[in-house]
Amino acid sequence: MVLEKLSDSLKNTLQKIAGSLFVDEKLINELIKDIQKALLQSDVNVKLVFELTEKIKQRALKEESPKGLTKKEHIVNIVYGELTNFLGKEQRKIEITEKPFKIMLVGLFGSGKTTTAGKLAKYFMKRGFKVALLGLDIHRPAAMDQVKQVGEQINVPVYTNKEIKNAVTIYKIYESEYKKYDVLIIDTAGRDALSEDLIEEIEEVSKAIEPNESLLVISADIGQAAQKQAEQFHKSCGITGVVITKMDGTARGGGALTACAVSGAPIKFIGVGEKVDDMEQFNPPGFVGRLLGMGDLEALLEKAKESMQMTEEEAEDLGKRFLKGEFNLIDLYEQMQAMKSMGSLSKIAEMIPGFGQLKLPKEMLDVQEGKLEKWRYAMDSFTKEELEDPDIVDANRIERIAKGSGVSSGEVRELLKQYRQSKKLVKMFKGSKGDISKFMKKFGGKLPMGM
Repeated sequence: MVLEKLSDSLKNTLQKIAGSLFVDEKLINELIKDIQKALLQSDVNVKLVFELTEKIKQRALKEESPKGLTKKEHIVNIVYGELTNFLGKEQRKIEITEKPFKIMLVGLFGSGKTTTAGKLAKYFMKRGFKVALLGLDIHRPAAMDQVKQVGEQINVPVYTNKEIKNAVTIYKIYESEYKKYDVLIIDTAGRDALSEDLIEEIEEVSKAIEPNESLLVISADIGQAAQKQAEQFHKSCGITGVVITKMDGTARGGGALTACAVSGAPIKFIGVGEKVDDMEQFNPPGFVGRLLGMGDLEALLEKAKESMQMTEEEAEDLGKRFLKGEFNLIDLYEQMQAMKSMGSLSKIAEMIPGFGQLKLPKEMLDVQEGKLEKWRYAMDSFTKEELEDPDIVDANRIERIAKGSGVSSGEVRELLKQYRQSKKLVKMFKGSKGDISKFMKKFGGKLPMGM
């Protein structure tokens, strides 16, 4: 998960609340210290951490619990609400309002602009828009080749010209082509620092293009320094939002995320992996929900829509179906196949309310597409009775299934192990006493409201 250490620390903190007998000032002070430690370890600015935790502390000490909520539940609600406000409060969506809708990417050298251009192109393509890329980096020798490679990878047309050494000229010579597309994503040149010549060039290009969105691309590994960059670009270039890349690969992501959130330039997207599909619109309520293990049903539904594998009703019911408890091998396979089509199983699982609280075995979620295929072959050799009651499959039956399906007996055993682990997980989820997974069910499986 993105910011996994921070997430684990915050979830452990909430476990402490759920497991306590009484809520008093001592418990609240311990809670505050734990949150401070978790945020500081994720490179969040000290001043911001103390401002945030002071708000949480004062609300926890002074506010009466709303009707229908216990004191414990209200404190969790306060933590969720203040963290959400801290990260920007609400989602700032990009709405495609005209054709072509021009999105210009700016940033320093090495921030990941070209890769981000490809991810954004794929993001909008999956939503039914016709997209093109425009490469205007005239300074880095390999930049135009790279943007062409990105375009070929996702089957998107690319406009650029290595012979012309003026970005505005390149833009203008293809201007008649842009009306064919719904979205035009423009990759611009970067520098090693925000220098006067970079600002001048960006201003010149921006004036010629008149972009609908100017997005600053920042790498998460710069941590708290992101705030200065965001503020400077915002002031100099009039950026309309920020894209934070490499959120999955650094402990400093918390610093970059919070730094940008307070910079005055809203975070529009975050990069959550290396694949071209690993780009998300940043949604503070859902992001905090995942951090705290409460899930993110909105993101889950969005993933399901992208995969085109299920209806809205099926997507909204995915968590319930996977946790219903009384499933057989066919149910397990179909559920895992549906989830796999939506991306990484571990990333999908964290969006399901309650799943984030459980210590899931890594092998349960790290199921590759090839493994699912072999399991399907194996299941073709199961009898109807065996599929409906896998517990009857003994060593002799395993050997028969392996020979009949052409997979190894070890892979058949692995399938059965996955089934048993899933059954065990459901029992743990349903039978847990005093832990936060049971505690959070009182929110009806939804993120708490009333920030």
